[in-house]
Amino acid sequence: MPASTAQNLVSLFRSSAILSFRRFKTSAVKKKRSSFGPSSLSAATATKKKPSTSASSDDAALKKYVSSIKPSSSSSASSEAKLLLKHFKAPPSSKTSTSTVSNASGSSLLSIVSDSLTSDCRDDDEDESAKQLLSDASSILCDEMDLEWDDEFEDTDKSGNVIILPWLSRLKNSNISIQRKEVSRDKKHKFSFKQVQCTRHDRMVKMCATKLGSDAALEIFAKLGQESGPREYNSFVKICITKARDSTDDDISLQQIAIAYQILKLARERGVGLGKETYGHILMYLIDFGMVEEFFFFHELFRDDNPESVPLLAYYEMLLWISVQNEVKIQELCLSVATDDAEEKLYPRESLLLALCESDRKEEFLLLLETLDITKVTSVAFLESIFRALGKFFLEPYTERFLLVLKGSVIGAEIISNFILLYSISIPNLSVDDIVKKFQTLHTKFEALPNSTQYGKLIGYCCEFFKVHEALNVVDEAFKSGTALELETFHSILDACDRSCEFNLVHQIKSRITQHNLNPNNETFRKMILLYVKMKDFEGAYGLISDLRKINLTPTASMYNAILAGYFREKNIQSARYVLKQMKDANVKPDASTYGYLIANSQSEKDLTKFYEDLIESGISPTKNVFMALINAYASFGQFRKAKEVILDKKIPVKYLNEIKSVLVGALASNGEVSCALEMYAEMKGAECDLDPKAIKSIIEHFQSEGELNKSLDLLEELKDSPYWTDACFKVISHCVQHEDLRSTVDLLKQLKDKFIDAEAAQEVMFDEVIALFAPFHWGRTTNLGSVQSYLLLEVSMLDKLNLGNLKENRRTKNLFTWKNI
Repeated sequence: MPASTAQNLVSLFRSSAILSFRRFKTSAVKKKRSSFGPSSLSAATATKKKPSTSASSDDAALKKYVSSIKPSSSSSASSEAKLLLKHFKAPPSSKTSTSTVSNASGSSLLSIVSDSLTSDCRDDDEDESAKQLLSDASSILCDEMDLEWDDEFEDTDKSGNVIILPWLSRLKNSNISIQRKEVSRDKKHKFSFKQVQCTRHDRMVKMCATKLGSDAALEIFAKLGQESGPREYNSFVKICITKARDSTDDDISLQQIAIAYQILKLARERGVGLGKETYGHILMYLIDFGMVEEFFFFHELFRDDNPESVPLLAYYEMLLWISVQNEVKIQELCLSVATDDAEEKLYPRESLLLALCESDRKEEFLLLLETLDITKVTSVAFLESIFRALGKFFLEPYTERFLLVLKGSVIGAEIISNFILLYSISIPNLSVDDIVKKFQTLHTKFEALPNSTQYGKLIGYCCEFFKVHEALNVVDEAFKSGTALELETFHSILDACDRSCEFNLVHQIKSRITQHNLNPNNETFRKMILLYVKMKDFEGAYGLISDLRKINLTPTASMYNAILAGYFREKNIQSARYVLKQMKDANVKPDASTYGYLIANSQSEKDLTKFYEDLIESGISPTKNVFMALINAYASFGQFRKAKEVILDKKIPVKYLNEIKSVLVGALASNGEVSCALEMYAEMKGAECDLDPKAIKSIIEHFQSEGELNKSLDLLEELKDSPYWTDACFKVISHCVQHEDLRSTVDLLKQLKDKFIDAEAAQEVMFDEVIALFAPFHWGRTTNLGSVQSYLLLEVSMLDKLNLGNLKENRRTKNLFTWKNI
């Protein structure tokens, strides 16, 4: 029952009680005076009129009050209240109750209230107040909310001082449980909505601004019936700045900046306050492009609109002068706060220091650091930036001084330990092993004990650089100090073992987990099983599955999938089938990944069809990997029509469609259907769809047409920023050499040289690989002096064109050796 309804009922019952009491009192006075006889009639009449007037005024007031609390409609009661009241059991009436109440078994609460209101006024038919009160009670206690009485408790013993209310136990727990679940579900729904609301809103704004333009989109949002707030304006400003950054046309960039200004102006006119999230995008864009005049134009706008942002604007101003390398302005800003110790200079000093922390201005950083009182810093986040900068500039004396001061302050040991970690990992040109030693030394010196969080971060740092042995040393140090590590820490080490191909370290990780009585979960076992499989230790992988029963864990399909994939990589089909039998014996049902592996490794089209039908019949929704496996399997069997039909399946989520189409392009190219792959590539480009770089690389690798060599060069341009570009470039160079296109070969070699400009050894290996491509055309089947001379002259010519002086000297030494051995 809603709180407002309950309050109205309480007020109504109180009013009813007051009215009944007054009527009882009036009735008693009437009976008493009637006993005096006729001679007292006039006095009784006079006496009766006074309380009647008072009661009448009270009834009028009560009538007005009840009318004010009367709900507009009985249907406004919530369904939860109806459900609760329907099963609500009232207490049984006592034997001393009036006949009206004692006979009310099975009556509704409305009828009981009606009787209580009318029982004392049946002799007075003209009492309109009671009728009005009854009417209002009827409107609140509607028939749908009647409470049913239960007469099975009629003879309940009332003896003793304890109030026995057996009807409380009659509340149906199932209904309460359902109600609680509904409330919980509603809370989760609201939480999920809040979590994704920002992302969906930004996506919607971006889509509208892209299709319609920022101006038109903002007008549309203004016509939706809801005033645009900071979020809307921030989104539109961000879109304008993103377009300005992406554009190579200065006029378009300036136009987007002008639109952003109009949006800010509109926000000011409507009284919408905009903060750092808004002006940060604009100022950083102007800083990156060195637009000083435009920067101060917006700087004044933000300063006037939000005077509290002045300290933070100093941060952006310092970044501007650092970007344009204006030494005079940099010194002016530093001296403006370094020579003044006033309290109001604290925030600007922090802002300038924060800007210097992000740059390489060590001299200015030291100047402001000397004037900084570390105990007055306003936030822990700023202190973290300070210690990162101390590590970057390797200022250990300042670090130790600040740590000593902070140790005597109210800052806890955990935060100090975090500062030590940030300082240690920020020191440049320091090996991971030395960073671990620095971390341990500073903790010992300042008598700080790292907790599991700091150890976990340090282990994560080691794993980031694939230093698994150092990570295990930190694990041993943590356990030695009595610090318990979280299970996720070992997950990061297992992942690092996988990426660094140090699979055998899984034995050491497993022993540490067992030795320190950690409770591994299913994900821990899955990661360890994966490493055993990659070592081809399938017996050890099965042993881990057997260990699950010892700790009351159940094997999962993902564990068996790891073993299944390992057998398929080894082309051991018989053992792969045995894995399926093991899953059946363990009552583990295959999942989508299981069927994906089976489809991808089908031995015939019949098996492929059977596996996919089994997946559908089991009620499992096919994932994108299943569709990819179907395409590759059909293409390998030469069923290109069926492979193309896969992308027409309605079960494919729209967000994965382009990715699956890319797999189709690659599968067609890999199986000899290069022309079809190029057609699909052209269609996707025409529809402005993103194509997976791996698919483009597959087309290049299988593209052998002499007349369309430019097409390979165009495809290679698509991979410019992709990790597949280098491999694809060598393939295109091979095509150019095969078709004797020396000009294109030299151009591509220059691009490779620029890519590996800081790696001379890589340049030499690259050049050897390319020169080797020319060997079949110059050496032929026999070795003769003319062929060697032609070949060596080609080397010298290409080295001159590439301007590789150092490499040319090295090649000259090798060439002399070649000449002597001819």
